[in-house]
Amino acid sequence: MALAAASTSTVPRESTQQAIGYPSLFLLVLIGALVPVVPTGALVSSAAVVAFHQTAPFSLLLVFVTASLAAFLGDATLYWLGQRGMRSRNGSRWLEAIRARAPEERLAQSREKLAEHGVAVLVLSRLVPAGRLPVMLACLVAEWPLRRFSRGNLPACLAWALTYQVIGILGGSLFPEPWEGVVAAVGLTVVISVVPSLVRRVSR
Repeated sequence: MALAAASTSTVPRESTQQAIGYPSLFLLVLIGALVPVVPTGALVSSAAVVAFHQTAPFSLLLVFVTASLAAFLGDATLYWLGQRGMRSRNGSRWLEAIRARAPEERLAQSREKLAEHGVAVLVLSRLVPAGRLPVMLACLVAEWPLRRFSRGNLPACLAWALTYQVIGILGGSLFPEPWEGVVAAVGLTVVISVVPSLVRRVSR
């Protein structure tokens, strides 16, 4: 009797979390792709931790689909806005935002790699912290059409969502409580995002 009561109380709670969680994840990742100040990697890892501890089937798959689709649509929208800025005499605030986060040195490196390796650079740029916008700007400068950019960006978003979801699954499997796994996953994503910039500063 107690088990039945517990199960009935668990189902609404999980269904409520899913009804709120997936749209929120989609919206936040979409905003994070357009305005790169939202820690989207940490969001995906945290959502994967919560999904790992849920009993509902396909929770992890839904996190993966939601995150990768939101990232893809956000990147495509930002690229389209950047194209409009490139064609405009006065540019646009979206194009300026991309340029502000793409230093000349990183842009030059991205243009060289893009010329040598093409679409493969897009996949790597999504996995390297602060690597997405310099490569996106290099594609804009090279006048890649949106269709070509999207073809390369699709596997990039899939690989990105999978990578941060694996981080969340690892965090969820190491700790019995979801909040502990979330803290571990967020800490790991912060380390991943900070270490490359520290290495570059030290090397300089």
